[in-house]
Amino acid sequence: MKTIAFAAIAGLAAAASAQNFSLTIVPSSTMIDTTSGPVTFTMTVFGDADFGSHLLGGAFAVASSGDSDVVQSMAWTAASWSQFNTDGGDAGNGNYNQVVFGQLVIPGIFPPAPGSELGSAIGSFEVTVDGMGDVEFQLTAGSPFSLETVDSVLGDTMNDGGAISLGSSGVISVVPAPSAMALLGLGGLVAGRRRR
Repeated sequence: MKTIAFAAIAGLAAAASAQNFSLTIVPSSTMIDTTSGPVTFTMTVFGDADFGSHLLGGAFAVASSGDSDVVQSMAWTAASWSQFNTDGGDAGNGNYNQVVFGQLVIPGIFPPAPGSELGSAIGSFEVTVDGMGDVEFQLTAGSPFSLETVDSVLGDTMNDGGAISLGSSGVISVVPAPSAMALLGLGGLVAGRRRR
C-alpha cells in the first residue's frame, strides 16, 4: 500500500513540474496589397507560460518559407520593458538572426517592469514586402533558451529548457489588388489584339 501511494505522489510531482512555454508571432495583416509599391506591416511576438507572472528574457530567430523573395527588409524593435537586448539583424530573404531580450528582476528591489506580464508583447518586426507571392514566418528556438519567466512575489524563475511551442505567422499573401490584376489582364488582351 505504501509503494502505491509513493508512486502516485511521484506522478503528481512530475506533472506539476511540466510547464508550458510559448512564443507566438502575430501579423497585423495576412493580405498585403503591393499595387502602389513596397508595403510595410508589423508582426508582433508574444510570450506566455503557465509558470510565473512575468516575462523575464529569452532568445529566438525567424525563418521564412514560400515566396520569401518578396520580403525586402525586416527590423526588430523590443518592447519598452525589455532593457537588455541584442539584435542579430536582418539575415535577408525573410530570415532574421537571433534576437535576445530581457530585464533585471530582484523582488523588493527591481520588480518586473509594467507590460511584461505573461501573454504580453516581447517586441515587433517591421517587415517591408514587394512583388507577389505567399510567405510564412516561423519563430525558431534561441540559445541557451527561448523564454524565461519569473514569479514577481517569490522571485523564482524557470525557462523552457528547450521544450517550447513556437508559433507561425500563418501564410501572408502579398498580391496586387484584384483591380490591378484585372488591369494587367486587360492590358494583355489589348496587346494581343494589336498584334493581329
